[in-house]
Amino acid sequence: MSTFEEILEKDGKLVYKTKGVSMNPMLYQNRDLVVIEVPEGRLKKYDVALYRRGRSYVLHRVIGVNENGTYSIRGDNTYSIETVPDSAVLGVLTSFVRNGQQFQVTDRGYQRYVKIWCALYPLRSFYVHMKWRARSVAKKILRR
Repeated sequence: MSTFEEILEKDGKLVYKTKGVSMNPMLYQNRDLVVIEVPEGRLKKYDVALYRRGRSYVLHRVIGVNENGTYSIRGDNTYSIETVPDSAVLGVLTSFVRNGQQFQVTDRGYQRYVKIWCALYPLRSFYVHMKWRARSVAKKILRR
C-alpha cells in the first residue's frame, strides 16, 4: 500500500475519505471525499493543510502563517493550536465532495463559510469552555 507522500509524489493529487471529527462541520468522517494537491509555495491563512504528525496524517486549517517557517494550525472542531513546520506539510485541500457535489476552495460560498467559522471561534470556544465547566460543577454537586 502506498503512503500519502508516495501518491502525492507520483500523481500530484490525493483523493480519500476523511476520518475523525476535527474538521466538522465542514468535513464528516466516512462521508466526504477530499482532494489534496501538492502545494505551490507556502500555504496561506485559511488553507487546509495535510501534514504528518508522527505516524499519523492530519488535515487541519492554517490559522496563522509564521515568519519562522511554521504554521499555526487548528481543526475546525478543535480548540488547541498546533505549530507545524513547512517540512511536515504534504499537501493542501483544493476541493471536497459531499453528497455527490464537489466544492472548490475557491468558491465564494466556501470562502464565506471559512471567514465566518473562523471569526466565530472565540464564541464557540467560550461556549465549549462554559459547557465543560458546568459539567464539572454538576459532577461535584452530584458526588456530595
